Amino acid sequence: MTAQRLDRITITPEQMAGEPCLRSLRIPVATVVGMVADGMPESQILAAYPDLEAEDIRQALMFAAEAVRERELPLLSGT
Repeated sequence: MTAQRLDRITITPEQMAGEPCLRSLRIPVATVVGMVADGMPESQILAAYPDLEAEDIRQALMFAAEAVRERELPLLSGT
């Protein structure tokens, strides 16, 4: 992971089948990242999930970035 500790990301086999979540809440990192990718503003995400904090969103994005760095993804060329 990055030098920054991702202390808000929790992975517990007994919760959400081990899917990475935020602060042991039943809010998957992928859900939050998807909301950001869909263009939802932070204020709307926080309104939709009142237990979340702005730092949770930031760490979800950091976690996703690190997850992508860890694997090779096939990309289609423009040709």
